[in-house]
Amino acid sequence: MRAASGFHPVGRVMAWLRAHDPELAATRRAVRAAVVMPGLFALCSQVFHAPAMALYAAFGSLSMLLFVEFTGPMVQRLRAHVGLGAAWLVFICLGTVAARENWVAVTLTVVIGFVVLFSGVVSSVLAGASTALLLAFVLPVSTPAPQSVLPDRLAGAGLASVAALLAISLLWPRPAADPLSAPAARVCRAAAAQLRSDASRLAHDAEAASVRACRETADRAAVAAADLRAVFGATPYRPTGLSTSSRALVRLVDELTWLSTIVADSAPPPVEQPLCDPEAHAVRRAAAVVLERTADLLDAPHGAPEALRTAMTRLRAAMDRMERSATALLPAHLPRPGTQAEVRAFIGVLDLSFRAQELGFATLRIAGNVDLAAAAERRSWPERLLGLEPGGPGRPLASARARALAHLTPGSVWLHNSLRGAVGLGVAVALVKATDVQHSFWVLLGTLSVLRSNALNTGQNAIRALAGTLVGSVIGAALLQLIGRHDTALWFLLPLAVLIAGIAPAAVSFAAGQAAFTVTLAILFNIDQRPDWHIVLLRVQDIGLGCAVSVLVGVFLWPRGAAAAVHRALAEAYTDSARYLAGAVEYAMGRCGTHPSPAETPLAESREAAAAARRLDDAFRGFLAERGAKPLSLANMTTLVTGIVGLRAAANAVLGLWQRSDERDEGTDRAEAGLVLLHSAGRVTGWYEDLAASLARHSAVRDPMPHSATAEASLVASLHRDLRDADGRASDTAVRIIWTVDHLKAARRLQPSLAAAARHDGSPSSR
Repeated sequence: MRAASGFHPVGRVMAWLRAHDPELAATRRAVRAAVVMPGLFALCSQVFHAPAMALYAAFGSLSMLLFVEFTGPMVQRLRAHVGLGAAWLVFICLGTVAARENWVAVTLTVVIGFVVLFSGVVSSVLAGASTALLLAFVLPVSTPAPQSVLPDRLAGAGLASVAALLAISLLWPRPAADPLSAPAARVCRAAAAQLRSDASRLAHDAEAASVRACRETADRAAVAAADLRAVFGATPYRPTGLSTSSRALVRLVDELTWLSTIVADSAPPPVEQPLCDPEAHAVRRAAAVVLERTADLLDAPHGAPEALRTAMTRLRAAMDRMERSATALLPAHLPRPGTQAEVRAFIGVLDLSFRAQELGFATLRIAGNVDLAAAAERRSWPERLLGLEPGGPGRPLASARARALAHLTPGSVWLHNSLRGAVGLGVAVALVKATDVQHSFWVLLGTLSVLRSNALNTGQNAIRALAGTLVGSVIGAALLQLIGRHDTALWFLLPLAVLIAGIAPAAVSFAAGQAAFTVTLAILFNIDQRPDWHIVLLRVQDIGLGCAVSVLVGVFLWPRGAAAAVHRALAEAYTDSARYLAGAVEYAMGRCGTHPSPAETPLAESREAAAAARRLDDAFRGFLAERGAKPLSLANMTTLVTGIVGLRAAANAVLGLWQRSDERDEGTDRAEAGLVLLHSAGRVTGWYEDLAASLARHSAVRDPMPHSATAEASLVASLHRDLRDADGRASDTAVRIIWTVDHLKAARRLQPSLAAAARHDGSPSSR
């Protein structure tokens, strides 16, 4: 019993760590740094007797093991660390050379600071490594030294890079699980289960699940979709890289969100018995199989893709059969003029097939993305090392260029943050050059650590940094006074200090991390030196200067931060997505054959809508990451952000519907139907453009569009020449036009919730 009770403190510590450090991620990083950093520092200072090498080995190992943790397969992580190590060597050379001339140092700091911070928009790998990369330049540029010291600096950084590679691969390696794959697979399986139960009820199957069972299945699907969005939004930047698999998995989040909405909306009513449509039920079941095979490939990306591809082929065949059979569902005779019930019944006969078509299209897009991601995971070692992607060698570069250009706009939050950080570092370098403060790189560390996306958060972080540094200074001074000249005690305390400094920011607080880091530096700079507790006071002074620079820059450069930019980003996203939907409908009319030459595929509109959605995502993440009370309702803001997914999905669906059409002008007159369709699209997209203007100007929001029985009657009347051709054969164009209108209705159904969310976030009343 005594032996067991002796382990109680250890058990309590581990329980506390698991509660405050999910998956022990920070603890893992801290343990590695506590083992590697003191060892390298001892090797360089005690064996090689090279102080510069020891300093750069210590800070290099801290940077590469504490300030960054790459995810993904081990090969991918090793490649990222090799790149980080190479960047350290380049930045050390640039910083050492630039430090000799003050104006060069300031100018190059601003340029490199902006490039490093802005490059994070391209990849989450670069975003996560930005602090480590900046430290590689800040350290040499703030400490001028003769060129003869450069080899020692490079040797120290090189040792740190090699040690980091060994540590991440051998010392408590992180599991190679993708954070999005498991929740995405759960969404696929939950949606497949709901599709099967719904298809059984719609087909009046004797063994169909009860209404309660169907509702429980739907609830599980909704919970799985919400969990996926929560995982996706849990980081301050999009969890994506330039690889094909990373890009595909991030697209998968939006597509699964929209699929979950479609599945929920298409569930059969609990009482009414809709018309039976065997082909539509077959599409639902085929889509369920595809989703199950998709989940299997998400769980085991190295598995064989043949089962998924076979299921996708069967789903396409089922959709083709359904589209051909849908023409037979349309009544041969038009409703009588003025009979709204007959008009609604006429269009309603295609509801089941439309829902099945919508589900099938969304499912195929999801399966295609997962198949592409799995193909990237199955690459050979040479292909991985060379960076060859299944989509071709130019795809990552093209994607990087598109992402960067999407944020080179005045309203981009990422651009604002990058400029703010670069200017802040430049001002800090100018300050240390003008004042000749001791340990001047601490000023830059203080600037870098507290500068956030708005002035309020920067000020709050400055207070926390100063408070934490002050507490750490008191502790450090007390330790130095207590230990005196006993270097052996300092060597024993150094790993413990590094361990606590690595765990504290994540498990306790930012201020606690600053305190622990101050103690670590106090120990590090007093080993083999006469104990000097004044060094901790110098750190308080230097951190104070860095915080002052951060607050000053935060006040003058976009002080309102992401909260001010998120409405502007929403307005841009809704405007561009509405234009994309309008372009997709115009393309549809070109495919109808009513124009002399078919309309071009709206690729430019699609790219602009995607770019605006990325800018919105980054603005929203910045809004979530900002501390303090939110000036906007998180629930309403989430509703508005998710609405962009639905609007773009409707445009994608219209485009995909007509891209599969092989029918051209066959002598039937579709001009009137085209005008009605374009008019309907104009009304829907016009509402979204008005919503965008209201969000941008904080003006009154229009009421949602009401159901238009007149528009439906006009549509049905316009199709009388297209229901049958001259030989009496059915045409599928009428079905596609009605389905296009249904996609526009799906976009219209989003309007009530979006209008309500916009009004509750501070916009005036309706107009």
